[in-house]
Amino acid sequence: MNRQLTAEIFNGEIRKATGICILGHINPDGDCVGSVLSVYNYIKNMRAEDMPVLRPHLSDVFDKFAFLPGFRDIDAGTEAGSYDLAIVCDCADEERLGKYKRYMKQAGRVLMIDHHQTNSGFGDYYTVEPEASSACEVVYGLMDQRYFDKKVAECIYTGIVHDTGVFRYSCTHGSTMSIAGKCIDMGVDFGKVIEDSFFSMTLMQKKMLGHSLLSMQTAFDGKLVYAHADKETRDKYGGPDLDMDGMIDNLRTTTGAWAAVFIYASKDGRMKASLRSNTDDIDVSLIAARFGGGGHKRAAGCFVYDDVERAIQEICGLFSEQLELTEKAVLE
Repeated sequence: MNRQLTAEIFNGEIRKATGICILGHINPDGDCVGSVLSVYNYIKNMRAEDMPVLRPHLSDVFDKFAFLPGFRDIDAGTEAGSYDLAIVCDCADEERLGKYKRYMKQAGRVLMIDHHQTNSGFGDYYTVEPEASSACEVVYGLMDQRYFDKKVAECIYTGIVHDTGVFRYSCTHGSTMSIAGKCIDMGVDFGKVIEDSFFSMTLMQKKMLGHSLLSMQTAFDGKLVYAHADKETRDKYGGPDLDMDGMIDNLRTTTGAWAAVFIYASKDGRMKASLRSNTDDIDVSLIAARFGGGGHKRAAGCFVYDDVERAIQEICGLFSEQLELTEKAVLE
């Protein structure tokens, strides 16, 4: 039976473990990388005198996060490992762990830390805080401040920056800003973190963004904007290693848009949809859930049909359902 993860349990389990793996979801974003590495550096501080076997495991991490402490220690392969404790960060369900799910299954105990509203809870102990800005904010709440240093702070700040869109999204609260402030007080170079990991784009990313903007279409009088990039287009601008972050955000900020969708060929060849909403009247997590995905009310993702036109048609239908409910509520 799984139970609520508290700070006392979190720190107690870390102290008694002899082997610890820290896991995050496939295709990790800034919050995933930040939460995994913040826990990694935190444990190194806590267990400095009696270091356990300790390894962060993430697949396909982009080099833009290479400045984070512990980045070079990430195992991105299939290294064999034996752990009695697995800590899972920012992962809405077990399948999102990909090839590292086996480490969680083999571990004697599992602690899960997340903020996705579609997460129903898994692991021996778990905490899911949908109102939190990020998994990093949830992780911070579990930490003993004695082991919170600049290295941990840099990871926490990076995760918060990415999941709040540099404090622009509605998930940003006073508590979020307070934690960010504490990170800055620790000496985090906040300007560099924001510029290098959030806003900076390679030449190929810029070209992909240009293609996406030029091919963008609208529906429902501009309330829904969407674009897509097939495998041929992706290969043209950098292939499977191309970082797709930033594409959806540029669509989302279109004047008059209530929601945005960007569909693109993922690294494994499947078509992936990133969805964003600009209003509480449109819950994109409900749309993603119809395709087997999930996420948050204003930010979600899922895999869709290879037939992109069919996928867009179905997404438009689901968007229309929510739009009709909103318009009906206004009339009433």
